[in-house]
Amino acid sequence: MHPGRQLGVLGLVFVVLYLLVFFAGGAKGSFTDRLQPKLGLDLVGGTQATYIASVQGGQDPSKDSMEQARTIIENRVNALGVSEAEVVIQGNRNIVVSLAGESDDQLKDLATAAQMRFRLLIGTTGDIAQTAMNPSTATPSVAASATPSAGGSAKPSASGSAPAVNASPSAKSTSGGQGGGEVVKAPSPSVSPSPSVTSTPAADSTAPVPGQEQVSLDDVKKKVGAAAWAAAEKLTAPVDLSADPKAGLAYYGFGKLTGPEVNALSPDMQFNIPTIGCEKQLDERPNGAIDNIQSKVVACYNGAKVMLDKASVVGDDISKASAQLDPQNGQWVVSLDFKSEGQTKWTALTRTAFNATASEPCYTAAQALYSSIEHCAVAVVLDKNVISAPQIQGVLTSTSQITGQFTAVSAKQLADQLNFGAIPVTFTAGPAQTVSATLGIQQLQAGLLAAAIGMALVAVYAFFYYRLLGSVIFLSLILSGLLTFGALVFLGRTVGFTLTLAGIAGFIVSLGVAADSFVIYFERLKDEIHEGRTPRSAVPRAWARARRTIISANTITIMAAVVLYIVSIGAVQGFAFALGLSTVLDLLVVFLFRHPIMTMFASTKAFMSPRVSGLGRVLRRAQTDAKEA
Repeated sequence: MHPGRQLGVLGLVFVVLYLLVFFAGGAKGSFTDRLQPKLGLDLVGGTQATYIASVQGGQDPSKDSMEQARTIIENRVNALGVSEAEVVIQGNRNIVVSLAGESDDQLKDLATAAQMRFRLLIGTTGDIAQTAMNPSTATPSVAASATPSAGGSAKPSASGSAPAVNASPSAKSTSGGQGGGEVVKAPSPSVSPSPSVTSTPAADSTAPVPGQEQVSLDDVKKKVGAAAWAAAEKLTAPVDLSADPKAGLAYYGFGKLTGPEVNALSPDMQFNIPTIGCEKQLDERPNGAIDNIQSKVVACYNGAKVMLDKASVVGDDISKASAQLDPQNGQWVVSLDFKSEGQTKWTALTRTAFNATASEPCYTAAQALYSSIEHCAVAVVLDKNVISAPQIQGVLTSTSQITGQFTAVSAKQLADQLNFGAIPVTFTAGPAQTVSATLGIQQLQAGLLAAAIGMALVAVYAFFYYRLLGSVIFLSLILSGLLTFGALVFLGRTVGFTLTLAGIAGFIVSLGVAADSFVIYFERLKDEIHEGRTPRSAVPRAWARARRTIISANTITIMAAVVLYIVSIGAVQGFAFALGLSTVLDLLVVFLFRHPIMTMFASTKAFMSPRVSGLGRVLRRAQTDAKEA
């Protein structure tokens, strides 16, 4: 063999790993800072956020619902990386999540409901959406933004930024450029943007939002005034202010409503009243405001109010969601596979959108929304947000995609939310606070000291028993430790791996696994020499026989670590990950350092010396046997 090649490969692995440590994965600060591993909650403390479950009718959520919500939130946390977060139920209504370090950005979206709805878009105000008027103005004016701009389109720009659902592998949604999004066209004043609807509101027309205090419809009537309410009840379509901006004055009182107060109105009133806008009103409605799948809902899309039909396809109809990189344009997408019944419903919905005629409401709405009208649009709604509303350009009978300007992180986050399911309880975010370490830096130092003592004892025993061969053991442990440390730092920055006391315990246990492989190899070497072979010829034969045993033993350890990682949570999961990682790296050192260096030692005079090599008794016994023979 050529031991220099294996050693060269090992050197290359070290160079690549530490280049990643110092210059990749968001590395910043001084070189010392870049060598800092990410420490766990038990060692350095972190951030704690409380999510308060909403109640309906004064009743607390059921224990089963809370436990299901806790499991989903925990799965979402684990999907961020091996962070060993703590997710616990506190009392009857609270779920407390604790993550190591400053994790505000990671915590903010953990308790979102992730209710996915697919709804046919049946009405739009284009870019007519109005914001609340200034109550202090004696003669309020209402901005008339229905007139198309010089470019003939409103936001987003022609490059497109909104996600879209691919109608088929070969038929994309209508796009104004290379961004994959839709060009939104302001509606023509002569086109009625929605069908006629009945305007009589009912107090129960909007499903109650779990966990939010309900606003009385009588209080809303009193706040807007009798005249404004009477005018609003007569509306059968949105008021177009482009022709007469003063037409909005009759509905002035509705511009003063808050999000929860607007939520008390029927969807028809939310859609038709011109002074009800997106910002600070529709966008500020309580969580779960448009979750009711049995009723039409009003949402905002690119600054326009849109009316959406009943949800015929929901998130539960999705069997699998995955983040993928589209090879055609290099953009991240979320691929959707539906369950059998879900696929049937999705196919029916896309058939309705694709085959709609010009007389149907969805066609009129698409005509107002898009610069090029071909077919109706289906809105993809996540909680309160319309993340896409593309035209459907084919009847979909297989996998579909949500596309747009996703990053790898945002695509994976959405896919994880869909895979783990929607949270059955609506939560409002409570306070986030910094928590102190449960064990502290002293315990970290104690753990590292225990690891150092364990390595020192192994080295002392190795030098005492194997002499020159003990240097191979010592150097192998040092190299394995350096590889493990580099991997620990890099994984901490890229996948969120955090070093906890349980993880340190996993690394310490791996020292015993590494020492076992030495014993197997060296004792096999002694057997070969005892059988009459020279040390130089005994080395490759001993390796050939010991190699399978070493691989089998380490494979069993790795399999045990994988199983333990899959079935466990929290600190036990961190222990399993650390044990599996260090065992894999030990195998790398065995093949790229231990055997090559032994081959090189076998060619030295020191190795042939019984006193220096550590094979003294075996060599002398072999020499005695040879003389007697």
